[in-house]
Amino acid sequence: MSRQDRLVAGLRIGAAPGRPGRPGHTALLVAATMLVAPSAASDPAVPQGEWLMDGRVAVQVFECEGMMCGRIIWLLAPRDPEGLPKMDKNNPVASLRQRRLCGLTILWGLRPAGANRWVDGWFYNPDDGKAYSVTAQLKSDNVIVARIYAGLPIFGKTKTLARVPHGLSEGWC
Repeated sequence: MSRQDRLVAGLRIGAAPGRPGRPGHTALLVAATMLVAPSAASDPAVPQGEWLMDGRVAVQVFECEGMMCGRIIWLLAPRDPEGLPKMDKNNPVASLRQRRLCGLTILWGLRPAGANRWVDGWFYNPDDGKAYSVTAQLKSDNVIVARIYAGLPIFGKTKTLARVPHGLSEGWC
């Protein structure tokens, strides 16, 4: 018997249909199902929009297959010293080094884990060409706190992302 079945069975015991002030079997079954059944409505909504990180990059956060993802949409310095668009030059895969940073997905696979929390995602850092584990928490309508790490979270860095309006300055993709 599954955990859900045991909980529902346990809630049925002692239910007294027809007694004033006490719910019957159906009401208890509905309540138990609502408590233990997964629901898309219980998953936090992905905080879509533009988010500034470290004052150097803006990421467009979007929902992807029920998870949180993000792509670069603004760079403080969008061009290299020769005036060309910045590329993913530190990627360990040689054939990917010609990808533009603008539009590059750098955040993916963050799955919902309770109210305003996402876990088990990945963050690609174009500065070193490495992918790191990431968790994120929406602290307010305008602040996401992300923990980016390799191995254990204690060995990582905390990054704060602040919601920004889409601007017209140079650097927007």
